[in-house]
Amino acid sequence: MMEKPRDAKDVMELCKKYDVRFIRLWFVDILGQLKSFAIHVDELEGAFEEGMGFDGSSIKGFARIDESDMVAVPDPSTFTLLPWRPKEKAVARMFCDILNPDGTPYQGDPRYALKRALEKMKKMGFTHFYLGPELEFFYFKSDRCPEILDEGGYFDYPMDAAEDLRRDTILALESMGIRVEYSHHEVAPSQHEIDLRFADALEMADIVMTYKVTVKEIARKYGLHATFMPKPIFGENGSGMHTHQSLFIGDKNAFFDPNDKYHLSETAKQYTAGLLKHIKEITLVLNQWINSYKRLVPGYEAPVYICWARRNRSALIRVPMYKPGKEKATRIELRSPDPACNPYLAFATMLTAGLKGIENKYQLPEPVERDVYHMDPEERKALSIEELPGSLIEAIEYAEKSEVLREALGDHIFNQLITSKKMEWDDYRIRVTEYEIAKYLPIL
Repeated sequence: MMEKPRDAKDVMELCKKYDVRFIRLWFVDILGQLKSFAIHVDELEGAFEEGMGFDGSSIKGFARIDESDMVAVPDPSTFTLLPWRPKEKAVARMFCDILNPDGTPYQGDPRYALKRALEKMKKMGFTHFYLGPELEFFYFKSDRCPEILDEGGYFDYPMDAAEDLRRDTILALESMGIRVEYSHHEVAPSQHEIDLRFADALEMADIVMTYKVTVKEIARKYGLHATFMPKPIFGENGSGMHTHQSLFIGDKNAFFDPNDKYHLSETAKQYTAGLLKHIKEITLVLNQWINSYKRLVPGYEAPVYICWARRNRSALIRVPMYKPGKEKATRIELRSPDPACNPYLAFATMLTAGLKGIENKYQLPEPVERDVYHMDPEERKALSIEELPGSLIEAIEYAEKSEVLREALGDHIFNQLITSKKMEWDDYRIRVTEYEIAKYLPIL
């Protein structure tokens, strides 16, 4: 594992040590699509001092054509070698902050939106927002159709066709300083999960982007296609990104209370209540694609009903059971996000919703430990259990009215995201699908 740099001077020394010739500068658009351009190592000093200019008008949700000049400033702490590239004349990467030409932060930069949410958190007295996402994905034989590699199921070993892919992926991640807790075959055929060790929110958002690129690059070396599409196979479980989260003050877990029957502090309860109250409004960010709502249906382990529990995995939020001596592990797990989201915006909206609960002292309802999927509508109504939006257009409608979402994203990203998603919905709803041809053509 390469030593972790602290500043630009460290990066320059590492480039010499590891024979780095090219550095890829990474950032994401508002939809979380990775953008990248390469500079020669000779340009690195200038990149640190002045940033690298580029045209932002072609980046989704960035500037208009008449205000398109942007500056990408690399973050030296994110420097790492790309292990799938040759070791001789090596290639490294750094994430960038996007600035306006006058040096001010660009309001359309998702990384800046997360930084802004973290600043609010710090003003409220917390020092860390720790996250541990579990990203699921599929391996297919190509990107043309979802042709599976195996018929394996949850934790299967004999039928797991991708053990070597996961191994190589984990080794690549570890070489970049990314810690992995464990990996396994997931429930659906050809579905897999590699779980990341928790980290601070900004670092974790960078890690998630790196993780997704790494999974895809290692699959490509095997002549295969890896996808984080939420629901690629009808009738099988989709891919989620269950996200474990907690707030700390220094090294003290602000979510832990030894005297509470759930071992949850008032802070944790209010934070959880904030997520439950505002989840419909922020779902557009956590589940941002039309396909996301093919996953969010009852019966496939994806949460649909807005409630919390300890043991009940049909609940939207689960609180893992407390183990004595593991106070720092006290956390909540939000189960609705999918891995095709923009992690910077997803983490910013989760944090903003949770902090809103703390600010306004929201009351957390009692947990629901019964299987919500098997309740009838009257039972759910009696328990005041509501449902997540059932389609992209429903999510848009909740998002449009949300002050919490606007606060989390800022006006620029909020407006651009709503516009982009409405265009996506319009493009989808005018298309004639195979389902319609098969169902209606013979009878109408």
